[in-house]
Order: sequence, then structure tokens, then C-alpha cells
Amino acid sequence: MARFEYVKARREDVAEIPVKYEKPVRLGAKLFAKVNVAVYKMSGGRLMNKGLANKPICLVTMTGRKTGKKREIPLMHVPHGEQKILVASLGGISKNPVWYYNLKATPDITITADGVTRAYRAREVGPAEKASLWSVIVDAYPPYDEYQARTDRDIPVFVCDPVG
Repeated sequence: MARFEYVKARREDVAEIPVKYEKPVRLGAKLFAKVNVAVYKMSGGRLMNKGLANKPICLVTMTGRKTGKKREIPLMHVPHGEQKILVASLGGISKNPVWYYNLKATPDITITADGVTRAYRAREVGPAEKASLWSVIVDAYPPYDEYQARTDRDIPVFVCDPVG
């Protein structure tokens, strides 16, 4: 079992997501994302611009790793100065979300947040930088701490730097 010193939640205090429920969780997230993107775009970002616990949603446009097609997904983000922080948690299930692999393959993305679309380059942070950013991430959305405690997977964190 992985243990990260900066994570305050304890594994034994966090409800696990049984493996048999992971596929439905992934499917549900995918379906909800399609609806979220459509409503967000049709409303000009006025609707479905908040996610869990009323936290801000951004639309991330990226390139599909296998297809090369543009993909748009809604993600909670953590504003950090001019940067955006994206956390590939998927609630702490045992596998990374698909978008993680897309960003790893092609880190040049656009993010639409608060009515502004801007180009970014995403980079996955290493262990030391993740540890230093963790309090900022958890302050923005406290359940991230439980998600990391729930899984043996080292939940990836991306810092997105503005381009241009």
C-alpha cells in the first residue's frame, strides 16, 4: 500500500471503491462529461460550470492519444496564479483516467475557464513538487486527500503553464 507523507487522510478511514464498481464509475463519468461539455458550451459557460462541492469546472481540449482527434472534457481545476492544476484522481479508483494518457502523449492543450480560452502546456509534476502543491490542491477541494488515501496509485498532478 502506497503512503504519502503529505496526505492527511488515513486509508482505513476512507471507503474503498470495489473493483467491480470501477467500470460503472468510469462509464458514468464519461457520460456525464459529454452532457457537461454540451451544456457548458451551449450556455456560454453559464451552466454546468461548477463541479463537485460547487468547485470551478474548466473545459480542457486535448488530442486523443490513439485517434489524434480533438477531445473536450470538463475537469475541476485549481487556479494557481497564471497556471492551472489538474488532478487525475477519478475519485481514487485504481486506474488513471483516459485523459491522463492523452496529456502525457500531447501536452499542448487549451483550457476554457471563466469565459476565457487560453493555450497551455501541461506537465506532470514529480513527487517533490506534488508534495509541495498538495496543500494548495486540498485547500481547493478537500476530498482529493481522501482519493489519494483510497488508492495505491500515485494520483498524477499536472501543472498547466500558459503558452504565448
